[in-house]
Amino acid sequence: MIFRACMKHKQIKVLIVGGGLAGLTSAIHLANENIEVVLIEKNTYPKHKVCGEYVSNEVFSYLESLGIHPYKHQAKKIEKFQFSSISGSTLNITLPLGGFGISRFALDALMVDKAIQLGVEVIQATVTDIQFIDNQFQVVTNTNHTYLASYVLGAHGKRSNLDSTLSRKFIKNKSAWLGVKAHYISDFPDDLVALHNFNGGYCGLSKVESDHVNACYLADYASFKKYKNIEAYQEAVLYKNKALKTFFENSQIAFKAPVAISQISFDKKEPVLNHIFMIGDSAGLIHPLCGNGMAMAIHSAKIISSLLVDQKTNNYSRLQLEQQYRLAWNAAFQKRLKIGRWIQNALQHKKLTRIGVSVVSTSPYLLKTIIKSTHGKSLV
Repeated sequence: MIFRACMKHKQIKVLIVGGGLAGLTSAIHLANENIEVVLIEKNTYPKHKVCGEYVSNEVFSYLESLGIHPYKHQAKKIEKFQFSSISGSTLNITLPLGGFGISRFALDALMVDKAIQLGVEVIQATVTDIQFIDNQFQVVTNTNHTYLASYVLGAHGKRSNLDSTLSRKFIKNKSAWLGVKAHYISDFPDDLVALHNFNGGYCGLSKVESDHVNACYLADYASFKKYKNIEAYQEAVLYKNKALKTFFENSQIAFKAPVAISQISFDKKEPVLNHIFMIGDSAGLIHPLCGNGMAMAIHSAKIISSLLVDQKTNNYSRLQLEQQYRLAWNAAFQKRLKIGRWIQNALQHKKLTRIGVSVVSTSPYLLKTIIKSTHGKSLV
C-alpha cells in the first residue's frame, strides 16, 4: 500500500504515533469530526501481526458507526467458546457477548483505507523522539522530519524503541513471554473460538475472513529456548494437549513460516506520560487468555477521541483532559488488567496453573464469570 506524500505542517492538531488498531481507530474517529490528523506508522500495510484475531462484540457497533463493517468483508461470526486442559478435560460454552474473527492483515488494510478516504495523512516513518516544549509537541522521525502538534497519541504497540527513549518503567524489565502466530488450512467451525492449555502457555484457535484458522499462542520463553525451532517446540510441548495435537497434525500451514514476537510485557503502564495519551497496547496489555486485546485497543481509542472531540466545545485545559482520560481509562480497563496480571503471575507457577485449569475446565459458571470480568458492554 502506498502512503500519501509527506506534507509540511505549521501545527497539527493531533499526531498519532503508530498505525495499529488503536491508532487507526482514533484517526478515523477524529477525521469523522473534521479534526486534522497525521498518523505516522513505521510499517507498510497490510502486514500479519502476532494477534489472536478474535474481536469482542463490545466494539462491533462502534466500528460500524465509524463506517467499518466487518461482515461485509467476510468476518466470521463467533458465538461459541471451547476450553481444554492438558489432561484432556474440555468445556464448551456459549459466549456471553460473542465476537467476530478477522485477520489483522485484513482489518488494518480496511481501516487505513478508510482513514485516508477521510483525509488522514498517513506517513511511513519511525518516530525517534517526542518532546513537549512550550505547550506543544515536537515529534522527530528517522527521516529527519520534525512535526509540531497540539496533541500526541502514543499507539506504538506492545514494546518499542520509543518506550526506551521515553524512559518508561516497564521497558527496563525483561519479560518471560513470547508470542507465535500462523494461519492454517483446516476443518474448523466458523463460529468457534478455542483456547487450549499447554505446559507454559495457551494457544487460541479461530477462523478469519480468508477461511484460514488463526493459531496464536503465548509461550514461556524459558521452556521455549530448550528447543531448536518452533516446530520442535510445538511437537514436544503443545502436542501434550490432545486437542492441539489433533489440530496441528490435521492442518496445513498457510504462511511460509510462523510470525513470532518476544519480550511481551504485562507490566503496568501509564495511560498518560509526558502529556502523551497512550492508547491500545501502549497503555496496557491484557493477557491473551482473556481474549480481549483487540477490543480494548479500539475501546481506548474511542475514549481519547471522544474527549478530544468534546474539548472543542468544552474548552478543557490540557491537564483537565489528561485527568479525564486517566479516570475513564482506569474505569474501563483497570480491573480487567489486574485480572490479566493475576493470570500471568499464576501461569508462572505450574502447580497452581494445573489446579486452576482443572477447576475452570469443569465449571461453565466460573468460565463465564472470568470472561465477563475481562470484557465490557457494547460501546454503542
